[in-house]
Amino acid sequence: MRQLTFLIAISVFSLPLYAATPTETVAAFHEALASGRSEQASTLLSPEINIYESGHVERSRDEYAGHHLPADTAFAKATKSKVLKQNERIDGNLAVVMQETETTGQFQGKNVHLFGTETALLEKHGDQWIIFHLHWSSRKSQ
Repeated sequence: MRQLTFLIAISVFSLPLYAATPTETVAAFHEALASGRSEQASTLLSPEINIYESGHVERSRDEYAGHHLPADTAFAKATKSKVLKQNERIDGNLAVVMQETETTGQFQGKNVHLFGTETALLEKHGDQWIIFHLHWSSRKSQ
Protein backbone atom coordinates (compact mmCIF):
# COMPACT_ATOMS: atom_id res chain seq x y z
CA MET A 1 0.00 0.00 0.00
CA ARG A 2 2.82 2.38 0.86
CA GLN A 3 4.42 1.84 -2.57
CA LEU A 4 1.09 2.48 -4.34
CA THR A 5 0.62 5.75 -2.46
CA PHE A 6 4.18 6.78 -3.36
CA LEU A 7 3.62 5.95 -7.05
CA ILE A 8 0.37 7.91 -7.15
CA ALA A 9 2.03 10.93 -5.50
CA ILE A 10 4.94 10.82 -7.95
CA SER A 11 2.52 10.55 -10.88
CA VAL A 12 0.47 13.55 -9.77
CA PHE A 13 3.54 15.77 -9.28
CA SER A 14 5.09 14.59 -12.56
CA LEU A 15 2.06 15.23 -14.76
CA PRO A 16 3.02 18.79 -15.73
CA LEU A 17 6.51 17.58 -16.62
CA TYR A 18 5.18 14.99 -19.05
CA ALA A 19 2.27 16.75 -20.69
CA ALA A 20 0.80 14.79 -23.58
CA THR A 21 0.30 17.65 -26.04
CA PRO A 22 2.05 20.90 -26.88
CA THR A 23 -0.94 22.89 -25.57
CA GLU A 24 -0.82 20.98 -22.28
CA THR A 25 2.92 21.66 -22.03
CA VAL A 26 2.41 25.42 -22.48
CA ALA A 27 -0.44 25.31 -19.94
CA ALA A 28 1.79 23.40 -17.49
CA PHE A 29 4.50 26.04 -17.91
CA HIS A 30 2.07 28.86 -17.08
CA GLU A 31 0.53 26.90 -14.20
CA ALA A 32 3.99 26.32 -12.72
CA LEU A 33 4.68 30.08 -12.92
CA ALA A 34 1.32 30.96 -11.35
CA SER A 35 1.93 28.45 -8.54
CA GLY A 36 5.39 29.82 -7.80
CA ARG A 37 7.18 26.69 -9.01
CA SER A 38 9.93 28.34 -11.06
CA GLU A 39 12.11 25.23 -11.15
CA GLN A 40 9.26 23.15 -12.53
CA ALA A 41 8.54 25.82 -15.16
CA SER A 42 12.21 25.72 -16.17
CA THR A 43 12.10 21.97 -16.78
CA LEU A 44 9.58 22.57 -19.58
CA LEU A 45 12.03 24.86 -21.39
CA SER A 46 14.86 23.77 -23.66
CA PRO A 47 18.33 24.70 -22.37
CA GLU A 48 18.75 26.59 -25.69
CA ILE A 49 15.42 28.45 -25.54
CA ASN A 50 15.12 31.90 -27.08
CA ILE A 51 12.56 34.16 -25.43
CA TYR A 52 11.53 37.34 -27.24
CA GLU A 53 9.66 39.98 -25.27
CA SER A 54 9.32 43.72 -25.88
CA GLY A 55 12.33 43.83 -28.17
CA HIS A 56 14.56 41.96 -25.71
CA VAL A 57 16.00 38.45 -26.12
CA GLU A 58 17.02 35.87 -23.56
CA ARG A 59 19.08 33.19 -25.30
CA SER A 60 19.03 30.29 -22.85
CA ARG A 61 17.09 28.72 -20.00
CA ASP A 62 19.89 29.74 -17.62
CA GLU A 63 19.79 33.36 -18.81
CA TYR A 64 15.99 33.46 -18.35
CA ALA A 65 16.25 31.82 -14.91
CA GLY A 66 18.85 34.39 -13.86
CA HIS A 67 16.94 37.40 -15.13
CA HIS A 68 13.20 37.45 -15.81
CA LEU A 69 11.94 34.13 -14.43
CA PRO A 70 11.66 35.35 -10.82
CA ALA A 71 9.74 38.48 -11.91
CA ASP A 72 7.54 36.46 -14.29
CA THR A 73 6.74 34.04 -11.46
CA ALA A 74 5.88 36.87 -9.05
CA PHE A 75 3.67 38.53 -11.69
CA ALA A 76 1.88 35.26 -12.56
CA LYS A 77 1.26 34.52 -8.87
CA ALA A 78 -0.22 37.98 -8.26
CA THR A 79 -2.49 38.10 -11.31
CA LYS A 80 -5.03 35.94 -13.11
CA SER A 81 -4.59 35.09 -16.76
CA LYS A 82 -7.37 33.76 -18.97
CA VAL A 83 -6.85 32.22 -22.40
CA LEU A 84 -9.22 33.92 -24.85
CA LYS A 85 -8.21 32.05 -27.99
CA GLN A 86 -5.76 29.26 -28.64
CA ASN A 87 -4.51 27.29 -31.63
CA GLU A 88 -2.17 24.35 -31.88
CA ARG A 89 -0.45 22.97 -34.95
CA ILE A 90 1.73 19.86 -34.96
CA ASP A 91 4.01 18.75 -37.77
CA GLY A 92 6.00 15.68 -36.79
CA ASN A 93 8.27 16.53 -33.86
CA LEU A 94 7.62 20.28 -34.08
CA ALA A 95 4.60 22.20 -32.86
CA VAL A 96 3.39 25.75 -32.47
CA VAL A 97 0.90 26.96 -29.86
CA MET A 98 -0.53 30.45 -30.32
CA GLN A 99 -2.72 32.09 -27.75
CA GLU A 100 -4.39 35.35 -26.88
CA THR A 101 -4.82 36.11 -23.19
CA GLU A 102 -6.35 38.60 -20.79
CA THR A 103 -4.55 39.23 -17.50
CA THR A 104 -6.07 41.08 -14.55
CA GLY A 105 -5.21 41.71 -10.93
CA GLN A 106 -2.78 43.79 -8.92
CA PHE A 107 1.00 43.73 -9.05
CA GLN A 108 3.31 45.87 -6.96
CA GLY A 109 0.40 48.03 -5.84
CA LYS A 110 -0.87 48.75 -9.36
CA ASN A 111 -3.96 47.52 -11.14
CA VAL A 112 -3.23 45.25 -14.09
CA HIS A 113 -5.44 44.73 -17.12
CA LEU A 114 -3.48 43.48 -20.14
CA PHE A 115 -4.23 41.69 -23.38
CA GLY A 116 -1.39 39.47 -24.50
CA THR A 117 -0.28 37.27 -27.35
CA GLU A 118 2.07 34.34 -27.13
CA THR A 119 3.69 32.12 -29.72
CA ALA A 120 5.37 28.99 -28.35
CA LEU A 121 7.44 26.66 -30.51
CA LEU A 122 7.94 23.17 -29.14
CA GLU A 123 9.99 20.13 -30.04
CA LYS A 124 9.14 16.56 -29.12
CA HIS A 125 11.75 14.58 -27.19
CA GLY A 126 10.52 11.01 -26.72
CA ASP A 127 7.04 11.31 -25.20
CA GLN A 128 7.62 14.85 -23.95
CA TRP A 129 7.23 18.28 -25.57
CA ILE A 130 9.82 20.95 -24.71
CA ILE A 131 9.41 24.67 -25.39
CA PHE A 132 12.35 25.99 -27.42
CA HIS A 133 11.04 29.45 -28.34
CA LEU A 134 8.59 31.91 -26.78
CA HIS A 135 7.49 35.25 -28.19
CA TRP A 136 5.39 37.43 -25.91
CA SER A 137 3.76 40.79 -26.38
CA SER A 138 1.07 42.64 -24.49
CA ARG A 139 -0.87 45.87 -24.42
CA LYS A 140 -2.91 47.67 -21.82
CA SER A 141 -6.68 47.45 -22.11
CA GLN A 142 -8.38 50.51 -23.60
